[in-house]
Formats: sequence, C-alpha cells, structure tokens
Amino acid sequence: MVTLDRGMGLLQATATNIIGMVGVGPFLTIPFMVTAMNGPHIIYAWAFGAVLALCDGLVYAELGAALPGSGGPYVYLREAYRPFGLGRLMAFVFIFQVMLVAPLSIAGGAVGFADYLGFYWTSMGALPHNLVAGAVCVTVTALLYRDITSVGRLAVVMLIVVLLTVGWVIVAGLFSFSWARAFDFPPAAYHVDGSLLKAMGAAGLLAMYNYGGYSNVCNIGEELRAPERTLPRSIVLSIAVVVVLYVVMSTVILGMVPWQEAQQSRTIASLFIARTFADPAHGDIAAMVMTSLILFVTASSLYAVVLGYSRIPFAAARDGQFFRVFGRLHPTKHFPHVSLLTIGFVAIPFCFFTLGQLVSWLIQVQILLQFIWQCGAVILLRRYRPDVPKPFRMWLYPLPALISLAMWLYIFLSAPAAGMLFSAAFLTTAVAAYCVFETKNGRPLRGAAASTSKF
Repeated sequence: MVTLDRGMGLLQATATNIIGMVGVGPFLTIPFMVTAMNGPHIIYAWAFGAVLALCDGLVYAELGAALPGSGGPYVYLREAYRPFGLGRLMAFVFIFQVMLVAPLSIAGGAVGFADYLGFYWTSMGALPHNLVAGAVCVTVTALLYRDITSVGRLAVVMLIVVLLTVGWVIVAGLFSFSWARAFDFPPAAYHVDGSLLKAMGAAGLLAMYNYGGYSNVCNIGEELRAPERTLPRSIVLSIAVVVVLYVVMSTVILGMVPWQEAQQSRTIASLFIARTFADPAHGDIAAMVMTSLILFVTASSLYAVVLGYSRIPFAAARDGQFFRVFGRLHPTKHFPHVSLLTIGFVAIPFCFFTLGQLVSWLIQVQILLQFIWQCGAVILLRRYRPDVPKPFRMWLYPLPALISLAMWLYIFLSAPAAGMLFSAAFLTTAVAAYCVFETKNGRPLRGAAASTSKF
C-alpha cells in the first residue's frame, strides 16, 4: 500500500492550522460583519462562531484521533456510516463536494488577495484582478511541491509572520483605541429578538468563514507524528489562539475607526494602522507595510488550504474510490503530486467570481453535504464501531456534537434561499453521480458494508 511520511509534530500541525484560519478573511470581512450586525457589536458573531468552532473542533478531534488517515472527513464518514451500508455513499458524496468546495475555498483566498491588493493598485480592472488571483493559485501550488517535512518548516515560518502581523494591529490599537467607541452598541444590540438573531446568523456565516481551517490538519493525519495526540491538541490550540486574536483585533480596530466608516472600507486594517500615527506621512508608510504583510498572510492561508485539500483525492484514489492517477506519489519527495497540481490549478476558473459569491456557496454546500453528517458520525462511531480505538473522547459527549449540528443548521437556514436550493440540487446531483459510479463498477448501491479499505 502507498504510504506517506510522518514528518509533522505538534508545532508544525498547529502552525498549519493557524495559518489556514488567519488569511485575508478577517481583514476583508470585518466591514461586512459590521454591516450585517448594523453596529460594532460583531463580538456577538465572533462568540457565536467560537462556540461552534470549538464544538465542531471536538467532533473533528475525536474522529481524527480515532481514524488518522489522509483525507480526513472522507475516512470518518466512510467508517462511521459503514455499519448501515452507507459508508461508500457518504464517502463519495464528500469527495464529490470537495471537487467544488476545494476550488471555491482556494479561489476565495486568491480573490481576497487581489481585492486587498487594490490598496496599492487603485486602478486595477476586472481582468487584471482575476489574473492576479489565478497567479496566486499557481504560486502557492508551486511552494507546496516539496516533501512534507519542508512543508512543515515553511508553515512555521509563515506562522511567525502571521502572528507578527496580527500582533502589530493589536499592540498599535491598545495604545490609541477608545473603549467607548468600540462598545458604542446601538439599542437593538441589547434586545434579543428575531432581527438580532437573523443578523447573528448572517454575521455568523462570515465568522465561520474566518474561523474555517481548524480541521485542515485532519486531511494530513497520515503525515503527523503521534496523530492520536497531535491532532486533537493542534485543533483545540489553533481555535483558542485564533478566537483571542480575532476578538481583540476587531475590538481595537472598531475602537479607533467608527463603525459607520468601517463598514464602508475594504482595506480596514491598513486604514486602521495609518490612523495610529500622528504624522500622516508615517501613517501612509505604515499602511503600505501592513498591506504587504496582509498579502503575505493571505498567501500563507492558501498554502495550508491547498495542502489539506490535495490529500483528499489521493486518499480516495488509493482506496479505489476515485481516479487511480490521483493516488500517485512523487518518486523522490513522497507527496501526492498529481492531486496537488489538480487541486491548485482547477481553482483558477473560480477566480473570476466575487468573494461574496464564493463564501456563500462554500459554507452552504459544506453544511448540507458534510458538516451535519459529521456531527452524526461521531455518535455513530462511538455506538456502532467498538472495533475502532478512541484515543481521544470529546468533552461532555455528546453535547458538543449536538450543539454543532444545531448551529450549523441555524446558519444554513439563515442564509439566502438561493444558496439553500443550490446546495440541495448539488446534494441530489452527488447522490445521482454515486448511483452511476457504482453501477458502472458493477457494485450494489449498498456497497459500503463490503468495503475492505482501511484507514
């Protein structure tokens, strides 16, 4: 059987997760979150997302520690639903949605990079914008064309720059922001009603886009040292670090830039840094430096995202559930080079869509085709798979899984109806494709129980 090298420890795994979470997202979406909440009380959305991220992170932690294989959720869904004859179907649906979700996620980061580049290139047109985003996809893929140990070292370097960037924003704000301005909440913020809950659902979707990435390490479980310990710890650590960074960063930003002005900005962090200097000339220079750092942070996030997604088609191909060519490893560096190149380059056409379109499609499709089923998977694995070791058990089981399920459904139902219809249609298409795939391979549709693949 084709195997990968275990070249990442806790530091490298946590670094991969954090750089995957902290991309251009918060620097671009804080204004949109303010608009959704109609005020500076976006801390509600961050808190909502933090609860969901932690609960969902514990779902991933238990599943990942029990089944530490490449492809992450592909393995979890296959094995958890296997006793009911649905394992092969659930695994196929996940792979099917990855072929849409991976390009959407990668293109979203690349489009965000091009959007923020507008701080420098103010006259950039639509075509140059899209070409820049496509070039980012190519560059990040090229950086990942190396062995996993080198990938892990570069991830740590990227993490240092990410923390320095966010740290600069926080430290600069702590010396000059206004508590009164940061917490100048409108009266509606203190009344829990339908309007506030709806706003939290919309802002919560953006918050989860920003928090997204805490599960990235699950996709490379086969390349972790001591994954039964490394994987759960890296998930919880990365969520805790990023929650603190986001809450503090957005608070100091809105404590200096009035929320009415913040919601109109598309380069909020650069505007903020410029305001921390009394001398406008020095402020302009600082804003230029901050913009450069944010662009580096964005590229770092894509580095982690492409790395994680590239392992999913590889894992499926190795098990005979996807095209065989994706199961090939580089002859000397031992990484899935065909899968990596495909995932990186197939994202380029999606760079011609807007960030708003990409984010909405990305979250809603994942909720309906993956997230809600994983919440059930952790319960099913405990109850019906005693043969699978459980080296990590989520705290307060099964409460985190049930909370995660309820919150994912709330976000899904709070989103625009068009996205719900698109997701439902995509799920139907995935099931139909599975039926065709199984029939052509001469297998019964309830073929999961007969599967002999191992994680």
